[in-house]
Amino acid sequence: MTSPEIPASLARICVYCGSGPGNDPAFIEAATALGTAMAKAGIELVYGGGDMGMMGAVADAVRRNGGSVIGIIPEFLLNKERAGFNGEGLIVTPDMHERKRKMFELADAFVAMPGGVGTLEEIVEQMTWAQLGRHKKPILLANVKGFWEPLHALLDHMKALAFIRRGMEFELLVADEVSDIIPKLRQAMHGVSEEAKDMPPAVAEKL
Repeated sequence: MTSPEIPASLARICVYCGSGPGNDPAFIEAATALGTAMAKAGIELVYGGGDMGMMGAVADAVRRNGGSVIGIIPEFLLNKERAGFNGEGLIVTPDMHERKRKMFELADAFVAMPGGVGTLEEIVEQMTWAQLGRHKKPILLANVKGFWEPLHALLDHMKALAFIRRGMEFELLVADEVSDIIPKLRQAMHGVSEEAKDMPPAVAEKL
């Protein structure tokens, strides 16, 4: 007799976001609101480890509201992105590859806030792995002031031209309001077991 699958829990969210603040105060406000909501919900933050811009705002909000933060930063960025805390809660990796792998392993879901090329690359990598069937962790775009609409339009364009073909679809969540992020992630995890959400270690090594 097979044992019932254990539903996945939302204990940690990996937040990808810019090391800069952007030119609209709404972006920092959204990062602060997300960090506050996570702390109040008892959800731990996994992020890039810097204390500047969007990254600094979300991490600071989590800590100020009594939440827990895990920052993961490659050694060569320590000075550039000024990791704002040391010791417990900060993981320094030898390179970007190990940083991204560690972020994946620790997180139960992924949220992309507004950011630059690095933020785009990180969230697209999670989409790619999901498309290839390597994990089932929820992926969400925090569409603050329509920031991610061009990416969504590009994905629709790819589908229309059959570059994202039948059988290659993946679920991509979008939240226009910060208050919708955690509820949408929790709802998405209802049908995912702890066993199903994680990437097998052998696959993670290859990626």
